[in-house]
Amino acid sequence: MVEYWYNVRTHEVEVDAQSDWTQLIGPYATREEAERALEKVRERNRAWDPSDADGDGWSDNDD
Repeated sequence: MVEYWYNVRTHEVEVDAQSDWTQLIGPYATREEAERALEKVRERNRAWDPSDADGDGWSDNDD
């Protein structure tokens, strides 16, 4: 079965893991899923820390 990986260094989708694992996000079942890898990471980060709504790593709450 083919797996798709998103390379965070090149910003390209790879068919099967071609690069070092430290540069890859995945695996994904489809190329389309892999193309959305960074979007999924952002969504998960927001869900994990809703107080950081703008994603800058700092709480957006004043308290």
